[in-house]
Amino acid sequence: MGTVSDQSTDVLVVGGGLVGLSLARAIAGSGLGVIIVDRESPKQTVSDIFDGRVSSIARGSVNMLKRLGVWTSIRKDAQPIEEIRVTDSGAPFFLHYASQDVGNEPMGYILENRILRCALHRLVESDSRIVWRTGVEVKAIERGAYGVTAELSDGTKASALLVAAADGRRSVLRANAGIDVVKRSYRQVGIVCTVAHSYPHGAIAHERFLSAGPFAILPMTGNRSSLVWTERPEVASTILKLSTGDFLKELAWRFGDFLGKLEVVSPRWHYPLELTLAGQLVARRLALVGDAAHAIHPIAGQGLNLGLRDAAALTEVVVRAQQLGMDFGEPVVLDGYGRWRRFDGLAMAAVTDSLNRLFSNDITPLREARVLGLATVNKLPSLKAVFQRHAMGVLGRLPELLRDISQ
Repeated sequence: MGTVSDQSTDVLVVGGGLVGLSLARAIAGSGLGVIIVDRESPKQTVSDIFDGRVSSIARGSVNMLKRLGVWTSIRKDAQPIEEIRVTDSGAPFFLHYASQDVGNEPMGYILENRILRCALHRLVESDSRIVWRTGVEVKAIERGAYGVTAELSDGTKASALLVAAADGRRSVLRANAGIDVVKRSYRQVGIVCTVAHSYPHGAIAHERFLSAGPFAILPMTGNRSSLVWTERPEVASTILKLSTGDFLKELAWRFGDFLGKLEVVSPRWHYPLELTLAGQLVARRLALVGDAAHAIHPIAGQGLNLGLRDAAALTEVVVRAQQLGMDFGEPVVLDGYGRWRRFDGLAMAAVTDSLNRLFSNDITPLREARVLGLATVNKLPSLKAVFQRHAMGVLGRLPELLRDISQ
């Protein structure tokens, strides 16, 4: 972990969330030194009450976690997704994805964030190339011609050739660099909780589009599912104040009885939903990753996967430059990362934003058109396969860390 003193390294990672820790491990795995500055303490972030969320881990992300050395320890806690069913407000038509349509592997997995976070903590703590500074913040940062120096809240300094901002959608480093941000509130709140049910879920993920927004039922290990329930703020406020019994009644009305008797087995969490897009992904000796670069609607469950693709791409760009004897903090190197990741971030933001706008309403012509669209795509195997492979994170130009192991 290193002593508390001024320190110098190759890459400074600000933010110790899932993306920041994965980035640090990936860069350190290539032989470079890393300092992580994390304002949270590990004890806080691995507690059961920290956020309660789960993530969809696409196949490409699984490949990365395998290469980072983390997958083996968490595989038993990851629930495979064998099928996905997309429906619209009780319409008779639906869109169905099955893993056997694109290979023998699951399309992805559902995993509790806390479990992945614990596994990454263990790896980071045991990696001698990583110095993990927890419970401290960046108070000031100077990004000069030849490196960066951060002044930390504990009175010490950290220096590096490059700083990676993994400090979330309200990134302090992004603001410090003067990077413009496009923000849009969806006027929606995501309610998250875990439900136990008497019937097995069959490894099927359900995405239901209701008038207030998507209602996702995500399979977890055992007879459990995680719910991501989107509501308008005023309705969400009322729902969150209900007693346990009344909350369950509201939930069951939307959930249905296809999984039998339901029981809420976790606290209820809620988050305001908004779109945040950085105007650019790089600045002088700075690269944005994860939510600092692009925070999207959770409608497709792609937020973490998008961030891991950022981390994998930045690692590849940095390592290749270092192998060529280049200063990987130079604009010519970072611009390559910015161009690579720009399209994916914009495309995913556009897709999730459009889907949410299209499905979160009860306008009759739109409702009829989207139901027809679901039925049409479901009958076109080639088009459906493209959508499916994109959701699995195995389409397009992939960083080496995301490619199938056999490739």
